[in-house]
Amino acid sequence: MDYLAIVCQLIVGFGILNVWGLRFNKHSIYRGGRAKTMQEEFAEYGLPAWSVGVVGSLKIAAAVGLLIGIFLPQTILPSALVLTVLMVVAIAMHLKVKDALVKSFPAACVLLLCLFLAYYSYSLQV
Repeated sequence: MDYLAIVCQLIVGFGILNVWGLRFNKHSIYRGGRAKTMQEEFAEYGLPAWSVGVVGSLKIAAAVGLLIGIFLPQTILPSALVLTVLMVVAIAMHLKVKDALVKSFPAACVLLLCLFLAYYSYSLQV
């Protein structure tokens, strides 16, 4: 199960870093509403402009925490929990703007992976 957890950490960690780094200002079929960039997506959800920086910082920190968790397992649980909450909110935002379900697919996948990682990490501590 350790290898499965590491694969999940790599998928989520590098996936989040890709979206918030390399793909931040690029079009994606998964963007909410008719948004083409991350800032436009947050505006579609009716969120203030400053929330992009707050959410981005939290997601990047949690993604890095998952990657560090490969070597320091105590960072896995808090990182996975932060991302779990953020993914639930992301799915709620897609529902709010009545997006097609496919647009919630990445958030749902990350949510499931983070729930697994939280469970895995918690089981190591008990």
